[in-house]
Amino acid sequence: MNADGMNEERTVIRILIADDHPVVREGLRGMLGAEPDLTVVGEADSGPRAEALCASLRPDVVLMDLRMPDGGGVESIARMTAAGLPSRVIVLTTYETDGDILRAVEAGAAGYLLKDMARAELAEAVRSAARGETVLAPSVAARLMDQLRDRPERPRLSERETAVLRLVAQGCTNAEIGRRLFIGESTVKTHLLRAFGKLGVDDRTAAVTSAMRLGLL
Repeated sequence: MNADGMNEERTVIRILIADDHPVVREGLRGMLGAEPDLTVVGEADSGPRAEALCASLRPDVVLMDLRMPDGGGVESIARMTAAGLPSRVIVLTTYETDGDILRAVEAGAAGYLLKDMARAELAEAVRSAARGETVLAPSVAARLMDQLRDRPERPRLSERETAVLRLVAQGCTNAEIGRRLFIGESTVKTHLLRAFGKLGVDDRTAAVTSAMRLGLL
């Protein structure tokens, strides 16, 4: 109640949980549901299912596992980022390898947390992400800083160029990439040519190989 005796309307943060383990989803739903300003609006057991629900439900925050059927969480994050979905995606996983962390952040993740964190910490991280902040587990932040400090200067690909190259790496043709990203085939070719120029290569295979070597995919 505010100073005028009026009830203040509480802003509720809407959350989508993406994890292929039912017990984990149930636990997260119970933990987050105990917070008055947080609500779980959907659950997904795979990356593609998470993408579809994110597009239809438009949650404020998505808690995304990395290891799920039908493609990993990083690929789904990249596609959601490329599609311009407004949800803030937090990786919530048991894995904290250097490659996983960097790929998730580069794909567009707003945070990277570990599943052993306390309920209060997770709830506050969700609130921070919803406010537009980046949330990282302390051990993850330290590893990410070490990686960035030790890496040589590298080309900067746009989000769309990265998304196109990720699909190339999955074996998609230009036409398939266009359908999945909802852009024309000629636009796909333009993004590829720009990526080729930045990477100093002249074909698709070399572009994917170079991008992976540089940690861009």
